[in-house]
This record gives sequence, C-alpha cells and structure tokens, in this order.
Amino acid sequence: MSKYVVSIDLGTTNTVMAFAEAGSAQIQLFEIEQLIAPGEVGAAALLPSLRYHPAAGELADGELQLPWRADDVAGLSQVVIGRLARKLGSQVPGRLVASAKSWLSHPQVDRMAPILPWGAEADVAKVSPVAASASYLAHLRSAWNARFPAYPLESQQIVLTIPASFDEGARALTLEAARMASLPSLRLLEEPQAAFYDWLFRQRATLADELAETRLVLVCDVGGGTTDFSLMKVDLGDGQPAISRIGVGNHLILGGDNMDLALAHLVEARMAGEAQPQAKLSASRLSQLAERCRAAKELLLAADAPERTTVTLLGAGSKLIGGSRSADLTREEVSTLVVDGFFPLNEQQEPAKRGRGAIVEFGLPYASDAAITRHLADFLRQHAFAMREALGVPADSTAVPIPDTLLLNGGVFRADALARRLEATLAGWRQQPLRILHNDNPDVAVARGGVAYALGQSGQAPVIGGGSARSYFLLLDDAAHPDQPRRAVCILPRGAAENREILLADRTFALRLGRPVRFHLASSTADAPQAGDVVTLQPDDYVQLPPIATVLRDSSSADARKEIPVQLATSLSEVGTLEVHCVARDDAQRWLLEFQLRGEAATETAPDEAPMPAGLSAAIDRIDRIFGSRALQVDIKEVKQLRAQLEQLLGSRESWPTPLLRRLFDALLERAKGRRRSSEHERAWLNLSGYCLRPGFGYTLDEWRIEKLWAMFDTGIQHHKDSQVCAEWWTLWRRVSGGLSVEAQLRVLDDFAFNVQADAAERGRRPVTLVNGSEEDMLRLGASLERIPGNYKAEIGAWMLDQLHKTAKAAGKAAANKTRSGAADLAKAEATQGRFLWGLSRVGARQPFHGSAHDVVETPVVERWLDAVLSLDWKKVEPAGFAAAHLARMTGDRSRDINDTLRAEVLRRLQGVGAPANWSAMVREVVQLDQADEKRMLGDALPPGLKLIA
Repeated sequence: MSKYVVSIDLGTTNTVMAFAEAGSAQIQLFEIEQLIAPGEVGAAALLPSLRYHPAAGELADGELQLPWRADDVAGLSQVVIGRLARKLGSQVPGRLVASAKSWLSHPQVDRMAPILPWGAEADVAKVSPVAASASYLAHLRSAWNARFPAYPLESQQIVLTIPASFDEGARALTLEAARMASLPSLRLLEEPQAAFYDWLFRQRATLADELAETRLVLVCDVGGGTTDFSLMKVDLGDGQPAISRIGVGNHLILGGDNMDLALAHLVEARMAGEAQPQAKLSASRLSQLAERCRAAKELLLAADAPERTTVTLLGAGSKLIGGSRSADLTREEVSTLVVDGFFPLNEQQEPAKRGRGAIVEFGLPYASDAAITRHLADFLRQHAFAMREALGVPADSTAVPIPDTLLLNGGVFRADALARRLEATLAGWRQQPLRILHNDNPDVAVARGGVAYALGQSGQAPVIGGGSARSYFLLLDDAAHPDQPRRAVCILPRGAAENREILLADRTFALRLGRPVRFHLASSTADAPQAGDVVTLQPDDYVQLPPIATVLRDSSSADARKEIPVQLATSLSEVGTLEVHCVARDDAQRWLLEFQLRGEAATETAPDEAPMPAGLSAAIDRIDRIFGSRALQVDIKEVKQLRAQLEQLLGSRESWPTPLLRRLFDALLERAKGRRRSSEHERAWLNLSGYCLRPGFGYTLDEWRIEKLWAMFDTGIQHHKDSQVCAEWWTLWRRVSGGLSVEAQLRVLDDFAFNVQADAAERGRRPVTLVNGSEEDMLRLGASLERIPGNYKAEIGAWMLDQLHKTAKAAGKAAANKTRSGAADLAKAEATQGRFLWGLSRVGARQPFHGSAHDVVETPVVERWLDAVLSLDWKKVEPAGFAAAHLARMTGDRSRDINDTLRAEVLRRLQGVGAPANWSAMVREVVQLDQADEKRMLGDALPPGLKLIA
C-alpha cells in the first residue's frame, strides 16, 4: 500500500503537494483537480487555501461536482475550495474563509470554534481554523485517491510542512487538522528547512563545490501569512559538507496578506474620496478589496511591470456592475508602500518597534512592526553567538555577524523588487555582497523539499541536522506583570535530537496524584542552556505555551490522592512535537502530559507555593469552625462576623492576593456541605466563595475549582425563600462567570431568561432548584455572560435597552414633580439608569474580558444602542458617557469597530461633558483599560497581582 513519499505544503495562501516513488529520485508536483468555474474542473499545482460558503440557491449541486464525492469535514452541505473559491470570494463579500493557517497560531481565540469567515453576517455558515485547514488536506486526499486508488494517500509516507516558528499549540492543532482529514500518520517539517532541502537536493551532485565558500546560510521565508527566519551552518569536512540548523525566528504574522491590506487601505481612501468621504468599507468588503490589491501588487512588482493598473471593487447585489468603484495604483506608489514600508534598508540595523501597529484587521494579531528588515535585525542579534562560531568570528567581537549566503523563499519573493531589496539590505549590513542560492520556484519549493527530506532519511539525499529548533522551559514562578522576567528550569535544550529522551536526573518535583495539576511551559529560540539549568527568561526571549493540565492517577494504589516524588523526562517526537513525561522515582511509573488547546491562553502561572500571611492557619480554623463537619454550637452572630474576623487576621480583603484567595476558596469548598446549616451560613459561604474565586480564571487549578463549584449549580440553594441568599447565589455566579464554559454560561442563561421573562403563572410553577433573581441580580448576571453567542447577548441588550427607556420616562416624570417624593423618585430612576447603562456597555463591549472576540454583538446592533445612549442628557446622566465609551471602544478590527461618523459624535459628546481623558482615548485608539475602568466594567476589583489582557 505504501509506494510513495508525499509532501504537503499547507500554506496560508496556497496548498501544494509533491511526491516521489519510494526508491526514486524523481520528485514530481501533484496536479490538484479543483473547480475553476461552476461545473468546470481543472488541475493545477497550486490549490488556493480558501473556502467559499455559497448562499442558499447561489449554486446548484451539479455546479460543484468533483471527480469524487466531496463530504466537507466541517459538515457544510455546499462548499467551494480552491481557485473557484478565490474567484467567487472576490465577487461576493463576507463568504470567503482565508488565512486559516494564521488563525492556528492565534491563542486569544478558540481555534476549534466556528469563527471563520471572520466578521461574516449571521446567515453565513462558519468553520473553525482547524476544520478549514482539515478541509484543504481532505481535498488533497480525495484528489490523490481518485488518481491512485490502489495507493490511498493515508497509507503513504507523508511529510507535512509548518512554519519553523509554530509553537507546540499550533503544531498540535495542525496534527488535529490532519486527523480530521483522515491523515493520522505523518511527520512535521519546518518550512525554511524544506526550502533548503529542495535546494540541496537539486544541487546534490555538486554540493561540495556549490557550498565551498559558504559557512552560514540565512533562509528567509516570507509567505502570505508568516515571516520565518532560519540559520543553517555549513561545516566543510572531508567529502560532503555537514549541514545543521542552528537558529529559528519567533512567530511573526507578517507577510503578503499585510501588504495587500496596506494597499487596500490606500485604495479605500482613494475610492472614498471620489464617492462618500465618510463611508468606510465593511470588513468583508475590505477583504474583497485586499484580494483585488493582491493581484495588482503582483503585477506592479514584476520585472516587466506596467506603469499603473486599475483596481475595481464591484458593487453588491443588483448594483454589481453599476455600483462598482475603481482607483488606480502606480508602480511607484506600490514600490514605496510595499518595498520601503515592509523592506526598508534599515542601515542602522534598528530593532522592531514595539506596541500596536497601524495594520490591524480581521481579528488577527499581526506583527506590531511591519518592517521585515527590523525583525530580521532582531533575529540576527538574538543568534549572534552561534553565528560568530559558525563564521569563525572572534567571540569577543561586538558587531552583529551577517550570514554569507542567502536563500529566499515564499510567494512574496516572486516580486523581483522585494528580493533585490532584501539582498541589498543584508549586503549593506555585511559591507560586501552575499552569495544568493537560486530558488527556481518559491511557490513549490517547500513541497518539493518535504519529499527531499524524506528521501534524505533513507540515505538518498543530503540531510540537515540540528535537532530541536528551540529550548523548552518549565516556569517556576509568577510574573506580576507580563513585562517582568521569569525564573524557569530548562527541560529540553535547543538542538536536542529527535526520539532521544532527556531525563532531568538532578531535579525532583512533588507530583499530586488524584487532583488536577497544571504545568506552565515556555519555549525560546535564544542560545540554549543545558537540561536542568535554572535560568531567568526576559520577556522578549520566550513564548508561553498552552498549559499542560491533567489528573494523574496511581495505577498500583487504591489511594490515588497522594503526593509522590517524580522526575521530568522530555523528548522531541518524530513528528517534531514536544513530549513530556512525569517519571516516579520509586517505581518508574510514567505519565504523559498533553497540552490544553481549547479556550484561554496560558494565563494561570502563579505557583501554589507562594508565601502566605501568618494568619492563614487561624483563618482556615475560623472557616472550619463555621462550616466544618464538627458539631459546634456556633452563634449566628459569629457566622455573620466571619468576614470581619478574616480581615482582622489577614488584612483588608481588597488587599488579599490571588494565591491567598484561592487557598481560602479551597478551604470553603472542602466544607461546602456546612453552608446549608442556616440561611446565615449559606449567605456567608456564597459571598466569600464568589469573592475568593473571582474572576473564575487566572490562577493555577482554577478550571478544576470551577468544575467542582459548577457541580452545585443544578441543586440550587437550601434556603430558597431568603431573598438575600438568592442575591448572594447570583452574585457568586456573576463573579466567577469568566471561568464558566460556553455550555455552563448557556445553562445560566436559561435561569436568567426565566427570571426576566416568566409571567405570574409560570413563576408559580418554578422548580425549587431554580433560584429567584431580582432585576438587579439579572442585570449584573446577564452582563457577565461573555461566552454566549452574540445573538443571545443582543437579546439581553434589547431587554436592558427597553428597561432603560422605561426608566428614562420615569425620570422625566419625577423631574417634573417638584415635591420631596419627586426628588426621591428621580434619584432612584437615575441610579437605575446608571445600572442599565453599565449593563448595556458590558453586553455590547467591543473587547471582551474573558470571551472570544467572535462572540461580540454585531456592530450594527451596537450602533443602534449607541444612538439610544446619545439621545440621553449626558450632563444629567453621567454613566451615559462611560457606556458610550465602551460601546465605541476601538479594537482595530473593522468587523467589531463602529463607523467613523458615530465615533466622531461620541468623541464630541465626551469632550462636551468633560469626561475623563482615558474615555476618549479608548474611543480614539487601541488602548488597555486602566485599573479604575476595569473595576467599573467588571463590577469588582480584580485580585491584586492579577491582570486581564483585554
């Protein structure tokens, strides 16, 4: 069954497949059959990595017929992949899934959730980045199997290429996409290596002569979505040169897509000047324009480029032709914007600029500095020591060494002007020319190189050594701020060979069995220490990986809840991913640790061993006295005074740090049964528990704590007729809502909906476990459910807006009543207005605190809410300005941001009432909230030392 070696380049822009028969040295490109027009199939070496989701009735099933039965891995009944998807996507906005590969490395969203096309209308079917990637692989599998039915692709030897800078999370998600496409067995290879393998294979007969003057090769791979740097050391020994990879760059979402977007912004401004100056394109229309600009860029940067070209954006619907708009782009302005903007000569080797850049669209975290040559200068500085050794430069030299040879790869370098500019930049830094290795076809070199790599493993071609591209570390302590250094122990040094286990014999860890444990790892491409070394990692030197979270059990013991000494054993697997095992010192029992890839990025980093205040033991004794299992006769007055007693022992509760809060919560959780002894017990337990676990995430084992707490939800409360107990119940769930899953938040939403909507008859049939909630309780709760879909949030916001209108009318009547009772009614109405304005601002927030950005309320809905807020008198209703600032908050993502006209009006009104400067700043530009606004938005202060990156 296995006759072929197959390599797949799953690219951001195009997917390519190459192959060779086992034992053969002839590498061929696989011509991929795909739709090139409705009802028309053609074959090409490049499959555009694009999906188009047709509207109902847009295309007949017969027009989508392929030579095989095409079942979409994402379950859509109709989908177009490849060249026809690109054509349709350039004509119809908002239905094209693009850059799925870039989303695989975006940790701030759930990459398994259906979020693409980003910013599409509600009626457009969506898929996850993983499913989109899987669909391209599944298309290749079907095309191959139709051509070679006797040798199915899943049975061949497969190499799948990925960016060298992909972290463990993105690598694991790539493997998950392959499994979804029924390709469970393959090897991963880094793309810059693959490009160099292609060159080595083509020069294999004369390799010693070709590399006779080369000591260090820089591979610069700039594709549609990523920029990747790698360094290859050439050691000239006897016979064939020995080649090893000695450095890779950090992950940069920076490439051709960014250039197309920059041009689209230029053309958009030009088109708007001709038509409606105030009108900005929607996110989907801008994406459509960027696709048109891509073609213009490639034309105008070619060696034989014309002087200018016209970019045309078609109208929509019945105005497809008549509503079209055009603008010219000249060769000179494209050269200035793309060549000088993305590849400045950077003669002083300036580092990349930090902070947020101007090109921020479509929800992706693009590199903050668009200048690739500044990122390259950073990369070379980072690897200066290894380069000096490779080039034979004295170790005490202060100058940053420059490689003597350059290999360019990626579709961006089809533009001769960009290739020449990068070559000139490096030659200027080196003060002499570099040798350029010829890459005859950057579009397919990576796919061919994957086959060359596989042939090299069987001795038929040159090989590249080097082992692991990065070092891996176990983080030992917490950083109060992301810009602070971290202590860590090296568990796998850079350069470690594949399939060779490294045991940290000199390091012993205490492992808790039977309870959830979480390990926080980081990777770095900086110069590597030895395994077991304790180092201090500077903020720019490492990337934090998804946490490893699991429950480990002792197979030989019934008593699984114990602590045992273990050592860590790590290895680089044959697919290029990190494997970590805990090995018991006593009996060599082993546990494999696996990365957690769903949900939040790794924010929970503080160790349980953080120093605790001296009064902790006495505080836990107090908790045990009130809620413990001992039958103590505790006076109710003492229950009511528990919080005050804890503050006497531990200081003001506002100062309790997160580690202390979680220790107190654990003590409360262990004694949860004691909360049912009286209504006072239940009130105190709910109040303290919610306070100690807020915001529900952000610290080690919070996921486990939430799981234990959530198990109590369906049973409700014991004293359900006590209104204060009911209020504390909903306060608890509001405070910890950030830790609840989507499913849990939807379950809470059911009870919210009952309390808000049920009539008298329904309330009479209320189950005893469904806790009553006041309007105030529900307002705060509904505002905190960030993970529910945006359409549900819109319903909550509509309820709040309706209540706001009613309250505004009541305020108007009260203002007309000049009596004392009228003044009291007015004060009450204004306070209620403030609460509903706060709730509306939280539900419609453009930047969630803990939810994913794809679940925000649709922008047109929020713009209608803003119109209602603008109709209020902000001088009399101060919270109106605060609410408007958050509804209009700038994110940089056009699919979430309000229109410029409304933004300008909000800014004008904020200035008119003398609102705080930071409110206007968050409307005008992308900024983080300050502590006061963060507290006001959350409804609670965050625990000291815990910071949400929003």
